[in-house]
Amino acid sequence: MRHRKNFNHLGRKVGHRRALLRNLSIALIEHKRIRTTLAKAKALRIYIEPLVTKAKDNTTHSRREVFSKLQNKEAIKELFGDIRSTVGDRPGGYTRVIRTGFRRSDGAEMALIEFVDYNTTYTAGNDAKESKKKRTRRGRNKKADAPVVENTAVETNEESNDE
Repeated sequence: MRHRKNFNHLGRKVGHRRALLRNLSIALIEHKRIRTTLAKAKALRIYIEPLVTKAKDNTTHSRREVFSKLQNKEAIKELFGDIRSTVGDRPGGYTRVIRTGFRRSDGAEMALIEFVDYNTTYTAGNDAKESKKKRTRRGRNKKADAPVVENTAVETNEESNDE
């Protein structure tokens, strides 16, 4: 029975699963986007998001903790350098999983996992949305939201009528 098993074991023993997730996370850090099966992408998201959170705090201790998980100096440099500067202000949700269909050979569901801030296709549309005023669904007093119009134009018309 699978009771109280909180993560996907991916049909592998512990050592094989650790090696798989380590290699996938190194590839994701290096390439910023990888294509894998949906189950592996979801497991990788759970594995790498705490590492990116630790990378936001650039201390020797956090570097050593992340290195104990990744065991790759180049990936650590990339994670604590470029990726840290890009996602430093984001409170979480550093990766995005996009389903891409089924693999032809065995029918496995494939997915694309990527860092959110590195995909300019999705982030380009958000700049236009941010420039607009943020709307909420709560009801507001419309008089408070209406722009204030100065009465200078009205005063000039009244002056011209008096003359």
